[in-house]
Amino acid sequence: MNKRNLELIADFYEFTMSNGYFIKNMNDIAYFDVFFRKVPDNGGFAIFAGLEQIIDFIKDLTFTKEDIDYLKSQNIFSDGFLKYLENFKFTGDIWSVPEGTVVFPNEPLITVRAPIIEAQLLETILLLIVNHQSLIATKTRRIVNQAKKCPVMEFGARRAHGADAAVYGARAAIIGGAVGTSCTLSAQSFNVPASGTMAHSWIQSFDSEYEAFKAYAEIYPNNCTFLIDTYNTLESGLPNAIKVFDEVLKPQGIRPVAVRLDSGDLAYLSKEVRKRLDKAGYSDCKICVTNSLDERLIASLFEQDAKVDSFGVGENLITSKSSPVFGGVYKLVALEKNGKLIPKIKISENVDKVTNPSFKKVYRFYSKENNKALGDLIALHDEKISEEEYTLFDPLATWKKKTITNYYVKELHQKIFENGKLVYNSPDVKSIAEYSKNDLNSFWEELKRIDNPPKYFVDLSEKLYNLKQEMLRK
Repeated sequence: MNKRNLELIADFYEFTMSNGYFIKNMNDIAYFDVFFRKVPDNGGFAIFAGLEQIIDFIKDLTFTKEDIDYLKSQNIFSDGFLKYLENFKFTGDIWSVPEGTVVFPNEPLITVRAPIIEAQLLETILLLIVNHQSLIATKTRRIVNQAKKCPVMEFGARRAHGADAAVYGARAAIIGGAVGTSCTLSAQSFNVPASGTMAHSWIQSFDSEYEAFKAYAEIYPNNCTFLIDTYNTLESGLPNAIKVFDEVLKPQGIRPVAVRLDSGDLAYLSKEVRKRLDKAGYSDCKICVTNSLDERLIASLFEQDAKVDSFGVGENLITSKSSPVFGGVYKLVALEKNGKLIPKIKISENVDKVTNPSFKKVYRFYSKENNKALGDLIALHDEKISEEEYTLFDPLATWKKKTITNYYVKELHQKIFENGKLVYNSPDVKSIAEYSKNDLNSFWEELKRIDNPPKYFVDLSEKLYNLKQEMLRK
């Protein structure tokens, strides 16, 4: 992707606060966590995505003369602060869970440790990227789970909320399990398969449906996927497709790839199309289904014994239409003063909005018997976890407890930046997608249900829980 100047993608208050920090000589080391409070669609899990774009932004973050001139024109920023921005460079540390990781509410996905001005100016861009890509990756995985073993292609570029949403939404969809994208720029940028054949306009532009199919078969004999619902699926589209298969492809010894259904009663039509293709000798011709699909419609198709081999999913995936907000937040959790860590907490009458204080890390417990995840633990950064026996409890409903044994522990966070230097190599998107698929396989199937999945244990360590309670009492 071509580099653009995105330095000013920040809420204006980030600049006014940073100017205030500068004037008051408050540039202590600060710790900020990125986390989310609720899984979209009331699902059982989320998929973290967007880290590579965050890395790209931070490592090139500088403010241009045009940026400084604009801020100066607002007549509220000090000359010293504007001079500071002229020489701006991120010098802090960042930890993150790897892209594609299965994550849960209130877990720190990213922790930023940096002078408070540097950390504050990252707020919007980190949330923008994490919220968007994690939302789409999570939605895609819900859809892919219901598609069983049938491939899902991301077809949403024309319905996305702008060019970036199309390009990076497709990237997130691949992480979430899609096998390809209709967005050519995404396919090029991330080296993933491009999917697509024809639209209704191709067929309408010819004098007849038969001529449209025949011309396409002559041009692309090895990639024949015909859209058969332009006029009448069973009376026109399918018979014309079979006729072209017989007349153009069969004499060359070439087999058709698929037919696509984009309207009508998809369950009934897929079953009828399957029977007629089989009778015509094309049992190997796949049936691809599109048309405003989502995880619920896909599940319904299988309940009706639909004969579908692949899905193209557009608007409901690329916009996460049923639950279009991920809800990630960026909260100050600690300061360093004179080398001492000072935990910070946000308190609210809404219990869900009370933050977990201090510098933290996340551990995941796995069963030694089957390698299934047993629960997660948010702990203080310097805590070591026993691998003999541990009791997990719900931080809000503390009487809900589970004692586990015969387990091993994995720390989820990895160091991304150290003293402003990138110390992490981002995998390619296909590797992230494979990692994410394997990570999800370590969880029980019940967690993947569309409705009423069980709640996964995300515990606070005893030290962190006691610290939080002490701060609340004060």
